[in-house]
Amino acid sequence: MQMKKIYNQTRNFVLIAMLVTVLGSCKKSFLEILPKGKVIATKTADYDLLLNQLDLINIPATSQVLLGDEISFIEPGWTGATYKEKQLFKWEGDLYNSDEDASETLIPTRNLYVYNKIINEVMDATEGTEVNKKSIQAEAYAGRAWTNFLLIQYFGKPYNPATAATDLGFPLITEADINGKNFTRSSVQQIYDQIISDLTTAIPNIISDGVPFRSRMSKAAAQGILAKVYVFMGRHAEALPLLDESIANLAKSIVITNVVNYNTSFQGSPTTVNDLENVYSKNMSYGYAGASNRLIWLTPEAASLFGPTDTRLIRQFLVTTYPNGLKLYKRTNTLSYNIGLKVPELYLLRAEVKTRLDDLSGAVADLVYLRQNRMPAADAGVPVLTAAAKMPLLQFVMEERIREFAVTGYRWFDMRRLSVDPLFTIPVYQHKVYNVDGVVSETYNFKPERFVFKFSPKVLAENPTLQDNL
Repeated sequence: MQMKKIYNQTRNFVLIAMLVTVLGSCKKSFLEILPKGKVIATKTADYDLLLNQLDLINIPATSQVLLGDEISFIEPGWTGATYKEKQLFKWEGDLYNSDEDASETLIPTRNLYVYNKIINEVMDATEGTEVNKKSIQAEAYAGRAWTNFLLIQYFGKPYNPATAATDLGFPLITEADINGKNFTRSSVQQIYDQIISDLTTAIPNIISDGVPFRSRMSKAAAQGILAKVYVFMGRHAEALPLLDESIANLAKSIVITNVVNYNTSFQGSPTTVNDLENVYSKNMSYGYAGASNRLIWLTPEAASLFGPTDTRLIRQFLVTTYPNGLKLYKRTNTLSYNIGLKVPELYLLRAEVKTRLDDLSGAVADLVYLRQNRMPAADAGVPVLTAAAKMPLLQFVMEERIREFAVTGYRWFDMRRLSVDPLFTIPVYQHKVYNVDGVVSETYNFKPERFVFKFSPKVLAENPTLQDNL
């Protein structure tokens, strides 16, 4: 009900232009018509309301879930899967028909329009204080940065400082121009530079240090997002103080924002604004969960990473045992999932950064803090030999990320960044389909070019100057 109320408050302030994707095309005569009941944002409060609209919260981009190496398919779900689902699982590039909108660009580029409109106009709005205007603008800067970070994960190669200046990224869109055309792709480096600029501009001007409401940007969220960007760029020393500040600022939140102890108070499937672990809500509808959907399952290899008392496996997955002894686990209690920023990720990012910077004891402390909220304290420790050496501990952190975010799409993003990490070697990633007897019926090997998405035929047709990925 609260989400519906926000939408009702916001919709009358949304221009008709927000109903079309920035990368789309339409007739000018249509755009010149302002429907009855619509008003153009002029007051500071109008721009504030624009930040509440549902498109900024609900991001229907779930393709990354099917690209992770921790998932498998089973029959009869595999036979009944859609063309796109099968293509993703097989790591194929062509996902859409010529008339289909792509979930990877449709809502994110609409949102860029909204953020750019606020950034470029709010300081000239009527009413409101200078401080409030700067804070609203800062939220838009940070929201634009988060959106560009998602888009560069989809369409740009993993960040490699040696090639980022020439690797193709995504068009850099900084104007709220619905008539924009002739888009070309900026480099990966240019996109990352813009993301960093937006976040460093935003952080000092955001009024709320802690989380005021999970769908709105806070200083804690912006600091955490910038830290994550630095981690994905391999700039770990710059990420650490931001992670420290982000975690410290969570204590100043208006709404409770912390790690939930699954041993005593498992949340089940809360809405994104009621999930106590959400720092910044970007809600992904999770169509692969539910009792009637038997589409994707946790691989036996990934399931083996969990200990017997780990509540993340016990509470979040249902097990099916086949006659041959195979056990496959299906995620449940998840009708949606937050891909914005979560408290557990802040601790896991900090554990990773501390490990890379040779603070092994500090990394272990962060790991244990998270793990003791996921299993009995007696089982939450890190094995002694693992805790004493950098690479084993770093591998443990990566496995902890699988345990924490299994079958939610995080894994593919990690696969991307680790592919250019000199400390890691790319393994032979495989996807397997199991038949009704629990026997492997099909196997697909990972294609390295699927570290990026191809643009949809519709986007390419409307933007002939765009160069596609392979």
